[in-house]
Amino acid sequence: MCGRFSVSGGMFSEMVSEEIGCEFKTEENLDLRPSQSVSTIIYVQGSVEQQDVHWGIHPNWAKKQIINAQAETVNEKKTFHHAMQNHRCLIPCSGWFEWHDEGAPRKQKYLFSHRDERPFYMAGIWFPGEPPQLVTLTTAANEICRPYHDRMPVLIPTKSAWKWLEGNITAITPLLKVSNKLPISVNAVH
Repeated sequence: MCGRFSVSGGMFSEMVSEEIGCEFKTEENLDLRPSQSVSTIIYVQGSVEQQDVHWGIHPNWAKKQIINAQAETVNEKKTFHHAMQNHRCLIPCSGWFEWHDEGAPRKQKYLFSHRDERPFYMAGIWFPGEPPQLVTLTTAANEICRPYHDRMPVLIPTKSAWKWLEGNITAITPLLKVSNKLPISVNAVH
């Protein structure tokens, strides 16, 4: 997954608040990039709440900022293990972007969004600090996304939101698998 996603305005915040069951309010950002502030949903002492975090971490050993972690190995990696066990979050978004080489001088940009114009909930892990920081999780692309990129965000179904936020690793592991049943729409961006 490339490092951009979209958060629309209008009824977006209200839809997230209603679907997840917490007060959620975010600013529209149709081209959200690493190092920017991201509105997330976290689990704290029996309830869910919004937390704004910085997208990307820069561990001492890394040459550049890390914005994604692979779902298949995230729990095994020392950098991510503690956050995966204790600090999972949902990243509500309107969609994400991929660029595909189609032989033109510039790559074609595509927006992957919900067919019914509902929010998607990307899986993430966050790291406490000032400000808190975030890494999104990716998985192998499904049938819809594979022609454009070999990875895609891990998308958590609304009905599994609480499980993702508060469940143990055994309970949430099935949520990390790719699904071909996701209501994804793909549109070229000009």
